Amino acid sequence: MAWMAWTWPTAIFFIIIACVLTVFTVLAIKYPETPRKGVLRIETTRGDRLFITLLGSAFINLAWLGVIGANQPFALLVCLVYAAAVFRWV
Repeated sequence: MAWMAWTWPTAIFFIIIACVLTVFTVLAIKYPETPRKGVLRIETTRGDRLFITLLGSAFINLAWLGVIGANQPFALLVCLVYAAAVFRWV
C-alpha cells in the first residue's frame, strides 16, 4: 500500500465515519423513523441528513483550503454548525 499515505489523522477520520454509520444503523433499527420535510421541501431521513452533512462538510473544507489555507480546526467548527443546522432544519 505504498501508493497511499496512510497517516493517523486519515485513519482516525475513516474510523469515525465507520462509527457514525454504525450508530446510525443501530438507531434506524432500534428507533424506526418516518421521513420529514424541512426547508428543502423534500422528505429526508436521518441517513439523508447525514449524507447531506458529510457532502456539505467536504465542500466547506475544500473551500476553506482554497480561500484561507491550512488552518483546518476553524473549518471543523464551521462544519459542526452546518451539521447542527442540517439536522435541525433540513
